[in-house]
Amino acid sequence: MAHWTARTPDAALNALESLRLSGRTIGVISHIDQLTRRIPVRMDVERTGVRTSTIHVKG
Repeated sequence: MAHWTARTPDAALNALESLRLSGRTIGVISHIDQLTRRIPVRMDVERTGVRTSTIHVKG
C-alpha cells in the first residue's frame, strides 16, 4: 500500500505531465489543494444547495 508523503503530489503530477506530453488526456478527481492548484485546466464543482451545484471551468 502506498503512503502519502510531501513528495507524492509532485510524483503524481510528473506522471500526469508525462502522459499529457505523450498525447493522452487524463481526468483527475481530487480534493488535495496541492494537486488542484497545479492543474491549470480544470472544472471545479461548487455545491450551491442541497441538490444543486455550479461548475466553473478554469484554464
